[in-house]
Amino acid sequence: MGGAMDERRMVRVAAAQIAPVLDRAGGTLERVLNVIGEAGEKGVGLMVFPETFLPYYPYFSFIDPPYRMGAKHLALYDEAVVVPGPITQALAAAARTHAMVLVVGVNERDGGTLYNTQLIFDRDGTLALKRRKITPTYHERMVWGQGDGSGLRAVDTAVGRVGALACWEHYNPLARYALMADGEEIHASQFPGSMVGDIFSDQIEAAIRHHAAEGACFVVNATGWLSDEQRAAIAPDEAHRRAISGGCYTAIISPEGQHVVPPLTTGEGLLIADCDLALVTKRKRMMDSVGHYARPELLSLHLDDRPKPAIQRACPAALHERETPHAIDAQHHDGHDDRRAAIARDPAG
Repeated sequence: MGGAMDERRMVRVAAAQIAPVLDRAGGTLERVLNVIGEAGEKGVGLMVFPETFLPYYPYFSFIDPPYRMGAKHLALYDEAVVVPGPITQALAAAARTHAMVLVVGVNERDGGTLYNTQLIFDRDGTLALKRRKITPTYHERMVWGQGDGSGLRAVDTAVGRVGALACWEHYNPLARYALMADGEEIHASQFPGSMVGDIFSDQIEAAIRHHAAEGACFVVNATGWLSDEQRAAIAPDEAHRRAISGGCYTAIISPEGQHVVPPLTTGEGLLIADCDLALVTKRKRMMDSVGHYARPELLSLHLDDRPKPAIQRACPAALHERETPHAIDAQHHDGHDDRRAAIARDPAG
């Protein structure tokens, strides 16, 4: 006996917990590329980096009052990532060189606004998904704009169907359900790390383990790390450094909600694990929350996944002069409507 359902699809995944480079433009990108090379030598097929790791997470916004953060905010503008641009080209080349699917968090600059953006590169270097955090959290609203629903979807990659959310988006059950209903097999989760202390680590663990079990997917979660020197530079007042301490929880979780390898909670490191995607079906056979365990006639999700550019043009031909990033994203919809029965999606137009 045998067949497609019996085939084992093993994927070697990795999650990076490393420190950014705060005092040198381009330094964090160098670190990312070096770690990708290290993981490539170990046969990694998918790798996740922390939230807005390029060029760095805006820790200053959690420490400084708004009237004091202007210069630091402008400095982040100067180093922010343009999509497409030189930084995305370097990441695409690394994905292609090492035949690796990459999930990288960036501060994206689009005109006069920064966004918390997640980029998924397929192993051939193609940008499979660019999505923006739909609601920045608390202090982050002074730094980033809001995303729309066009990125709340999973995409096919060489290692399987991959979705991504950032930080407290995991507390939005409808955002998570959108990805679950879109058939994600591997969920890329990103948090900043080095914030709030042990309570944040505990909350991260609860969130990612629950999503793995509820969504019947693997979760690869990456958090950042700050050295003592970096914490002192961000918060010269020692009393404020507790706010940017602890809170790290890099982990790889199975569809049954279990750790595949022990989590990394302190220091820098690279978690690597082999994931058998057959466990996705094993879990869904018992509990498919968007299939046989769903009741869409009673409870369903209405998702407006249309891009929301600042201008709606009546003449499509006018778009040839400047195609918006959202329009580019819309072209990547991959036609898996059969997996979206649990979601009522607004028609385009």
